[in-house]
Amino acid sequence: MAKPCIICVAITGSLPTKANNPAVPISIAEQIESTQEAFEAGAAIAHCHVRNDDGTPTSDPDRFAKLVEGLRTHCPGLIIQLSTGGRSGAGKERGGMLSLRPDMASLSVGSNNFPTRVYENPPDLVDWLASEMRTYRVTPEIEAFDLSHILQAMRLHGENKLFGKLYVQFVMGVKNAMPADKAVFNFYVRTMRDRAPDAEWCAAGIGADQLRVNEWAVAAGGHTRTGLEDNVRLDKHTLAPSNAALVARVVELCDRYERPVATWSQARDILNLHKDGTKGNRLA
Repeated sequence: MAKPCIICVAITGSLPTKANNPAVPISIAEQIESTQEAFEAGAAIAHCHVRNDDGTPTSDPDRFAKLVEGLRTHCPGLIIQLSTGGRSGAGKERGGMLSLRPDMASLSVGSNNFPTRVYENPPDLVDWLASEMRTYRVTPEIEAFDLSHILQAMRLHGENKLFGKLYVQFVMGVKNAMPADKAVFNFYVRTMRDRAPDAEWCAAGIGADQLRVNEWAVAAGGHTRTGLEDNVRLDKHTLAPSNAALVARVVELCDRYERPVATWSQARDILNLHKDGTKGNRLA
């Protein structure tokens, strides 16, 4: 049987608003409900941001705590991945929620250009976030916006600075960063297989590139990410009605390429995480 495909759903992010799509979940209650629907549709990982009451992004640990509590109650077994991204906070504020001991957290290991700004990830902050993840036994998902980020992740993992199993996500289609280029994607896959054969990899496409990159990842035997954080539409003319609808598209791709969709239990095995979702990760 083909390797199960882990589907990650990025439910909210820092940028999409209800003006972009009314289905974007902003409040904690909305995020829990939307995640539960996506979980039931086939997602095994939820990549989570939180917002203030006015919809602006934040890294407030108290809001993350409420979200984590709700997800553990309503989505038992779901792999909870919290964002340490730079749009929600600055400096060490970005890692203030790691003491909640989520299963995973995103980690960007290098800087790059975004549409209107530089996404800064200086080495001292990267080292601190990685150290906090080790302290709290949180497996990082490396968000790679460039080839150098993939190689840097391999170096950090080889130096035992990253907790748990190496898991790298290729992010493609961000304006001014790496476009969704099939030749580049293929090179990324070969690089992972040749240089880190025991690692796992995932791919995410932004905006109109989402479904294209989902298909590349499923066809190539990797894992993939979808969700309203990255894309609010089903097509040019149709808004996505929910995160679950975007997950359902990936499930269809898995069926087409004869890839089973990973259950939360299978995903935890693949990523070397505890089965109950409450005790943190296994020892690296």
